[in-house]
Amino acid sequence: MSIQGAREEGPVTTSAEAHAIGADAAADLAATLKAIADPLRLRMLSAIATSPTGETTAGDLATLTAVSQPTVSHHLKVLREVGLLTSDRRGTWVWYRIAPGYRGAVTTLLDRFAPAAVEVHGRAGRPGTEPAGHGEVAGLGNVDPALDRLAASLAERFPGTPEQECYRVVRESYAALARRGGHAAYLVALTEHFARQRIIDAEKARAAEAGHKDAEHKPQVLFVCVANAGRSQLAAALLQHYAGDRVVVRSAGSAPASDVHAAVRSILDELGDTAAADAVDDVTRFYPKPLTDDAVRAADVVVTMGCGDVCPVLPGTRYEDWTVGDPALASAVGVAAIRDELDGRVRKLLATLVPEIPLPTDGTPSAEDSLTTEGNR
Repeated sequence: MSIQGAREEGPVTTSAEAHAIGADAAADLAATLKAIADPLRLRMLSAIATSPTGETTAGDLATLTAVSQPTVSHHLKVLREVGLLTSDRRGTWVWYRIAPGYRGAVTTLLDRFAPAAVEVHGRAGRPGTEPAGHGEVAGLGNVDPALDRLAASLAERFPGTPEQECYRVVRESYAALARRGGHAAYLVALTEHFARQRIIDAEKARAAEAGHKDAEHKPQVLFVCVANAGRSQLAAALLQHYAGDRVVVRSAGSAPASDVHAAVRSILDELGDTAAADAVDDVTRFYPKPLTDDAVRAADVVVTMGCGDVCPVLPGTRYEDWTVGDPALASAVGVAAIRDELDGRVRKLLATLVPEIPLPTDGTPSAEDSLTTEGNR
């Protein structure tokens, strides 16, 4: 009997065994998950993964907790025994780092799974909040007329982009923003801003590829992280704060969240720049948005933070990868430290792009320090 004939006799039933991972693989995975299922071990793992040098000592990790040094060593031993960490002794210190085979997995755990778990756990504890249904897209009921008007308006404002292209970009932008969740009431306003940004970037990229040089070219910097809800938003806002209109700033995420992290939003609000990154209005000034090829093509500098593998690598573009902790998982002290580290990195980057801009040097108050001081007067 032919395969086709067998299929025609009736539906083929499959058992759970055909879809589940193997028993041996499940046992190995469970052992690894059990090893990291401890709050202190997770904090240690994140501290090592986001260390600027990619490694740290037990002494440094001991500052995360009040437990004794032998207890810290025990936790590190557990992580090493399951293969998550490697170590070597140099002098009197033992240095720990993420095992090469686990680097991508640990990044996924800390940058994607952990923030989602923290958000869902927090939302479940807030009265009146329910998680969205599976596959649900939080869009508007009858949005077609609004999108059509928006596309027509953009076609008038950007005559160099065909009208049908404007319609395509608007529809794609709306779908992408609706898919990541968030407040449906703001979707059209966000779509207008995101689609406009995409059209500007696409026109700039086409002009560059055609060899048309802009006499008033401004450096364009794209900051990319996973959720576009923390590090990339903060770095973009800091660069915009220092550079003003002398640098074009973009930010994006490989898997954008529905909203900016609360701890980061408070810092963005403290900066208070009316022309800050992604300005739309007081409600939607900062919002996570998807990474697009046009944004990468238009950028002179692309800075990745935890998602370098998904960002296209193009000739002639300068790439930097910054190892910086995720503020979504950090304490208040940790968020402040991340802000300060990004502030220093942003100032160094800007000094290479627009050297004539006067910037505070290391050891002098940064822009945020000045704003905080003024706010406390």
